[in-house]
Formats: sequence, C-alpha cells, structure tokens
Amino acid sequence: MSEAPFGVITVREGVRILALRTPTLPPATHTNAVVIGHEVLWVVDPATPHNDERERLLDFLDDEERDGRPVRGIVLTHHHRDHVGAAAWLKASRGWPILAHPRTQALLEDIVHIDETIGEGRVLSGSEREDDQWHVLHTPGHASGHIVLWEPQRAGMIGGDMVAAIGTIIVEPPDGHMATYIGQLRRLAALEPRWLVPAHGEAIEAPVAHLEHYIRHRLGREARVRAALSEGAAPLSEVTARSYRDVPAALHPLAERSCLAHLIKLEEEELAYKQGEWWSAKP
Repeated sequence: MSEAPFGVITVREGVRILALRTPTLPPATHTNAVVIGHEVLWVVDPATPHNDERERLLDFLDDEERDGRPVRGIVLTHHHRDHVGAAAWLKASRGWPILAHPRTQALLEDIVHIDETIGEGRVLSGSEREDDQWHVLHTPGHASGHIVLWEPQRAGMIGGDMVAAIGTIIVEPPDGHMATYIGQLRRLAALEPRWLVPAHGEAIEAPVAHLEHYIRHRLGREARVRAALSEGAAPLSEVTARSYRDVPAALHPLAERSCLAHLIKLEEEELAYKQGEWWSAKP
C-alpha cells in the first residue's frame, strides 16, 4: 500500500482509501471513505460530519475529475451515522447521486435521500476491465440493509462493518441480528477473498482467517452467555456482567447490545427464554 497527497492510501490499482475522522465507536476514530474504479469512480461511505475532512475528500475527488475520472455515485454500505455523514453534503455540493440498499433507504428516510436502490446481484462498473466490476452482496446482520462490494477477479472486498481491522463489531437488535450476522461472515469467508477493506482500520490481507476469527469470537461469546444463564435467571445487565467479565465495566453498556443479540439468538434456538425483564436458560 502507498500513501499519496490528500492522505490517500492506495490498496490496489483502482482502490483507494481516505480515512476520515468520524463520531464512531472505540477503538476506531475514523471511517474509511473508499474510492473504487479505474475510469469512473464510486465513493463508498463518505462518513465524516467534520468540515475540514469533508473538504479534504472533496478536493481529492475534484482533482480526480479534472484528471478525467468522473464520480459516478456515492454508495452507502449501511445506515449508521459513522458511514453517511458527508453523503448528503457531497450530493448538495456536486450533484452526485446516492445509492444504497432498499432497507437502508427506509432507515434513512428524512435523513439522507437515496436516489437509487441497489441490492444483491447489482454490478457497479468502474471501467470495462474485468477486474473492475463490483458485485453487490446483501449481507444483513450488523445492519439489515448492509451491503458488501465484491470484485471476483482479484478476490477483493469492500467490507463495510462486517469486520474491522481492530476491535469487534456490535450487533444491536432490533435491526441487528446475531444469527444472520454469523451466517453472512461464513458466506464471505467461503468466497475466499484475498484482501478486504474494512470501514475501520487498515486493509486486511488474506482476510479469511480474520473472518473465521470473528465467527469463533462470536460463538465463544455465545458460550459465555450460556454459561452466565446457567448461574441463574438474571436481567440483561447482570447477564452482560457475567458473560463480559473480560471487558471493562465502563464498556458494559455497549456490550449489552451484543449480549442482547446473543440472547435473542439463543431464544430463537430454544436454548433461552425471557420472562418479564429476566433471562433464563431453557430447561
């Protein structure tokens, strides 16, 4: 990878990153705006609400257009605020259309206007090159409208929030769904990508092991939640305290979101049930 003016990092030919400061969750502090395409450009997740970062991104894109590589559109991997912050601003500045999954369109209603919906099977072309055809994969779980862009010739992925380079991904009900998320991680690993650009952190080389680590981590946390339930019925806060003993207590309010997603998965599998505000293991 190489870094150029504007703070641009080139991951592969026709795949570049600008890490933009955003109000995201720790340990991340930035969200990657990924610019793909050889002859025309697609801007994935222009996320920042900060004017200096917005201007840096826009200066880069204007420079690309002056060099004969026009921006075709803005693509949102999902609706979370640390992925959409500059989308409407860019559209207002330059008129570039915003594309997203229909579910993301519904979740962003009255916040960001989506000009075109895209779903599973759609292909976004950056040129006529075979290795510049970006296939849309609908990958719900973290968010119901989440998409990944998959380039099969080079086996590359623009992964959004399916994984991060560091830390974990929160799965928060009701829009997030743990069983679906784990299933989509398995789907992506089965494609055997050679590299993956996450929304947070550096590009991941040979990411199959990383995807499989995420699966193991989630199943390992599920085992801890089941063990917590075996200690007796408890409300969500107590189940979280028992099953996230390795996580600082200050972070337990965040951990509760994913703990609830695990509990719902166990309830769906008839391994747990809820009575009032208390969760129990199913006998």
